[in-house]
Amino acid sequence: MILEYIRYRIPENDAAEFEAACARAAEPLSRSPFCLDFELSRCVEESGHYILRIRWESLDKHLKDFRASEEFRAFFTEIRPYVDAIEEMRHYTPTEVTGIGAGTPRPPSLYEWAGGREAFERLFHRFYEIVGTDELLAPMFADMIAEHPHHVALWLGEVFGGPAEYTAHHGGYENMLGHHIGRAITPQQRRRWVDLLNDAADDVGLPADPEFRSAFLSYIEWGTRIAMENSQPDATPVPHAPVPHWGWGMTPPYQP
Repeated sequence: MILEYIRYRIPENDAAEFEAACARAAEPLSRSPFCLDFELSRCVEESGHYILRIRWESLDKHLKDFRASEEFRAFFTEIRPYVDAIEEMRHYTPTEVTGIGAGTPRPPSLYEWAGGREAFERLFHRFYEIVGTDELLAPMFADMIAEHPHHVALWLGEVFGGPAEYTAHHGGYENMLGHHIGRAITPQQRRRWVDLLNDAADDVGLPADPEFRSAFLSYIEWGTRIAMENSQPDATPVPHAPVPHWGWGMTPPYQP
């Protein structure tokens, strides 16, 4: 990825037409498969100064492929009258110095949206109540220690963006993996686990909006399928890995 900056000095009486020409040039630029994005900015302190920033796939994709394309010819037709107004036209490579400021809005984590620690504790307390009376799953958890619901609540909370307490105090991924090794979970047991957890989520009042539930179920489906695979007698699971971190995916939280 490469950044191109084109700096213009435009007389005040030409500014409106210059911006209109750039708007027309944006159409062929946006069609180019080599262009990632672009923006035209106008200086506040000196209104005659403009910067056009274009993010290209690579330097060669810009200088060779784009400039040999029909899109370039259409683009250049619009901006040609302003070539003499260019003060700088250079390419830059981004450095590793990046960050997001505190003023940038961000969606809440799945952990926050669900209601935090108390919500996950409530969820798994109810879930294991249901499991204890289920003919298919109860035998799997016959040796479950009293703290097990709390531990799973910490795991899921960490996965969904909460504090990394499962990693810090309960062994992280490796410990969770160890709970599944050799258990030979069947597809029927996996599916029942998913169904009962969804029932428990309804029972304890976890958010029911489609955005949250789709992200919630996405991890539950993924996690239970991984657990089932790792539990088989011939499994060769990855021995060391970080706790996965799950986000909203394609559906950020709905804001009415």
